Amino acid sequence: MHDLSFFRTNFERIAERLATRGGAINLEGFRALDSERRAAISQAEQLKALKNQHSQEIGKLKREGADTTERQKEVRAATEQIASLDERVAALDAQFQELLAGIPNIPHESVPLGRSAEDNVEVRRVGEPRTLDFEPQAHWDLGPALGILDFERAGKITGARFALYWGAGARLERALVNFFLDTHTRHHGYTEVLPPFMVNSASLYGTGQLPKFAADLFKIEASDFWLIPTAEVPVTNIYRDEVLEAEQLPIALCAYTPCFRSEAGSYGRDVRGIIRQHQFQKVEMVKFTRPEQSYDELDKLTGDAEDLLIRLGLPFRTVVLCTGDMGASSAKTYDIEVWLPGQNNYKEISSCSNFEAFQARRAGIRFRNGKKTEFAHTLNGSGLAVGRTWVAIIENYQQKDGSVIVPEVLRPYMNEEVIRPERKL
Repeated sequence: MHDLSFFRTNFERIAERLATRGGAINLEGFRALDSERRAAISQAEQLKALKNQHSQEIGKLKREGADTTERQKEVRAATEQIASLDERVAALDAQFQELLAGIPNIPHESVPLGRSAEDNVEVRRVGEPRTLDFEPQAHWDLGPALGILDFERAGKITGARFALYWGAGARLERALVNFFLDTHTRHHGYTEVLPPFMVNSASLYGTGQLPKFAADLFKIEASDFWLIPTAEVPVTNIYRDEVLEAEQLPIALCAYTPCFRSEAGSYGRDVRGIIRQHQFQKVEMVKFTRPEQSYDELDKLTGDAEDLLIRLGLPFRTVVLCTGDMGASSAKTYDIEVWLPGQNNYKEISSCSNFEAFQARRAGIRFRNGKKTEFAHTLNGSGLAVGRTWVAIIENYQQKDGSVIVPEVLRPYMNEEVIRPERKL
């Protein structure tokens, strides 16, 4: 959410930057509301001045023994009008807050201009796609052939876009979760937390999913609970409506959670395999910083996600998203895309964003800076999406005989070096 006074005083510049995002943003509605609010305030101030003048005159007339009936009627009428105008201003302020809640964040000046993913800019590439001496298979063929991934039974249990993992498939997911958490806590300086997997509406409002993106979420019937779309939501809301000390910042937290998304806006993308599921696992990194720290911390957070892929020996590239491809709450986002030989393409495996004060203002996350308080900056990124990393390992480490080599860093977690076909149960 934006600061209302800053938005008013910098309207033209903000409108110019928001226009680079594309899409329809109701800034004219803001201008109309602002004009009506200013008029109501001006009229109320004039009436208050008139009321004060009449009150002074009434006092003088009373001292002179004159009749003050008419003047008192005028004062009462002015008082009623002022109360009505004050109520109108309060209602307009509420409309302002509702309108501001739906306006995206302002892109940082360093974000490239563009309309779609085609305009994103690659900033680095690490590792080269492997050259295989056989035709690589996609994970949706490899997994079932190995007996470690089952779509049919998952569909029977729940429905489309769910997966059931068997044996080494399940162990690989668990190994990745533990490897990610251990690396972040032992090498990257994060504190691990385990938050609730359901949140209330206030939490989703704080991070920007509500009210605009309710269709992407799963709501628990007859309650104010929602299944989390990512650990970003509960972890960011740990400090909702709190004041931190400047010396505490930056705070770096990481968390494993399952994630639940309706994928209402996916329109048939990635329908095969486990790239885009209704339920998946992820380890999330979340940071709380002072404003002057946040872009350095964004670079560090992105580097922490990249380090996991380097340790796993997976080729990837990092791109900075253009203005038209960023999420609504983000001021700047880096996407890390891992190479998938079975699909002959790069796929996003982590999205690392700086929200500046956008989420903190919605969630009331402040820090004490001397004698005053100000809003913190919040950041988050996947570190990493477990299912997509699972896919990347299966496809990148596949062998001609259909087996899969286990990356060296995962062998202590799995106690095996090769995933071979398992007996189907």
